[in-house]
Amino acid sequence: MPEQKQLKYDKAYLRIAQEWGKLSYCKRRQVGAIIVKDRMIISDGYNGTPSGFENFCEDEEGYTKWYVLHAEANAILKVAASTQSCKGATLYVTLSPCKECSKLIHQAGIVRVVYSNQYKDDSGLKFLEKAGVKLKLIEDL
Repeated sequence: MPEQKQLKYDKAYLRIAQEWGKLSYCKRRQVGAIIVKDRMIISDGYNGTPSGFENFCEDEEGYTKWYVLHAEANAILKVAASTQSCKGATLYVTLSPCKECSKLIHQAGIVRVVYSNQYKDDSGLKFLEKAGVKLKLIEDL
């Protein structure tokens, strides 16, 4: 796909991920993720508590509860529960992946990550780079 056309699609998928993040109940930060394979959205996710838990992501002091799932993890887990595969897919996420999610991304077979905001800890990005996953930051949507 020509670079300009790819950029147009990348921005559109990131905007979808942004909208999806708005579904999160988390107060500190709402993050959305979309997994695309062969120009088809195969999964989506946003950060939040596991199924069956209350929808409060933060404790009384305002800290994120340890069991809150990140948007990327939720999207990957949805694919794992389906007949689809992430092998060769692109992940669109509104915040660059943390180191824990980066392991999942690589192991799931995702080959490209497009994100719109930089997380303070870039060790996840460094890991993905080392693993050969293509990374692209697009800030102006």
